Amino acid sequence: MKIGFLFPGQGSQFVGMGKDLYEKYDEAKEIYKKVEQITGIDIAKLSFEGPEEILNQTKYTQLAILTHSLATLEILKEKNIQAEISSGLSLGEYTALIYSKALSFEDGVKLVQKRGEYMQDLAPKGDWQMAAVLGVEDNKVEELCSNVTKGFAVPVNFNCPGQVVVTGDKQGIEQLQEIAKEMEIKKIRILNTSGPFHTEKLIESSKALRKELENITIHKFETKVIRNIDGELYTEEDDIKDILAKHIVSPVRFSKGLNKMIELGVDTFIEVGPGKTLSGFVKRIPNEKELKIVQFGTVIG
Repeated sequence: MKIGFLFPGQGSQFVGMGKDLYEKYDEAKEIYKKVEQITGIDIAKLSFEGPEEILNQTKYTQLAILTHSLATLEILKEKNIQAEISSGLSLGEYTALIYSKALSFEDGVKLVQKRGEYMQDLAPKGDWQMAAVLGVEDNKVEELCSNVTKGFAVPVNFNCPGQVVVTGDKQGIEQLQEIAKEMEIKKIRILNTSGPFHTEKLIESSKALRKELENITIHKFETKVIRNIDGELYTEEDDIKDILAKHIVSPVRFSKGLNKMIELGVDTFIEVGPGKTLSGFVKRIPNEKELKIVQFGTVIG
């Protein structure tokens, strides 16, 4: 058995997440306390009680999901469940880097706090929308977006075969829906989240984070980590600070990363943190192997 950890990103949050782990496991409670000490934010109270409209703000969402995933990792560690390789969806890449020891716990938490703040506060104002294009190949979604001439629409999350998330402004997404009908693309779902994430619209956020990255130390990887920007493994030669700055303005190639993990022999995927979204992505990867897929973010039994 070869285990791969998957760490969720923004959108997987919900009020109450992690509360049962916090109440049952001292290891989980300690993680929440450490994050509060580092950030000055009572992340336990926010995660467990909300309110939802505050938890859903990017500057809090990212920190809350990271904390839940790190707390869950502590419980897995106590049960001697470890992974040789991991991947995270957008924000989740930071969890993977902390798990690999490339980022220290404190540096990783501080970076995610700043990342969330910059992505929220430095994003340009606009009527942003996100939409999932379902049931067609990646290249067809890229073609669809390239035909949008009014407003703005670009593919940002290549999640799994048959699911690509597009972000844009209201005008661009409306035209995208019209063009999709002409191209006989029938399934487009407007998502309950918005923002020009992973596009050049967040260039100021990227620049600000790059300055923060200058203050941290990158350590030697103890486990392998997949890069979102191209679905390949991080190497010791990578300029990790530059990659993480570009991460904010570059599409997420999560589907390629899952294929890479399978190619490297992973046969057991454990989604660590809130939600089951990433487990669903794994199930849609064409593969001849029999894969085991587990989600762990709540008390079992």
